[in-house]
Amino acid sequence: MSLVYPRDGLVVMPGGGRTIRTAAQEVTFKVTGAHSPTASTFEVVVPPGFDVGAHAHSRSEEFFYVLDGELDVLAFEPRTRTPDDWRNWESPGGERYVRATAGTAILVPPGCPHAFANPTGRPARMLFQAAPPPDHERYFEELLGLLDSGQATPEAVADLRARYDIEQLTPLKTAKGQESARD
Repeated sequence: MSLVYPRDGLVVMPGGGRTIRTAAQEVTFKVTGAHSPTASTFEVVVPPGFDVGAHAHSRSEEFFYVLDGELDVLAFEPRTRTPDDWRNWESPGGERYVRATAGTAILVPPGCPHAFANPTGRPARMLFQAAPPPDHERYFEELLGLLDSGQATPEAVADLRARYDIEQLTPLKTAKGQESARD
């Protein structure tokens, strides 16, 4: 299979791209599968109190780069995958979650559990890249559709995640700190 690249490059100016806003996050599509056969790139605003929950993807590689603010992050296989708060996890080598500040880069290979949360009182911004495209962009679009329609039941969200290679390991929590749907 050969990759087909567009003939021309792409320049996305500050504030450019298509933005999706949910109660959980604000995601701006900067580069999509329509632009690149290798990765999708998004700018994500993570509100105070949001916790994506530990999760893993069997096929996707992800890259996060903190632009502004602080996030608690984890990217390792724990000794034990407990279903409670991922902040209690520890790797076989003694690694624990870290507080990521502007300039921190996080690379997540396929199959690696990972999580991020904003424990502060102000929004954080990060650049997020997912490879291969377009799974994450379609996931965000469908999730917004579920939320807008009022159909975001735990079962519907679990089905959506399963279709997009997301194995939820600990609960996703909204900015209000309430547990949301999980597998």
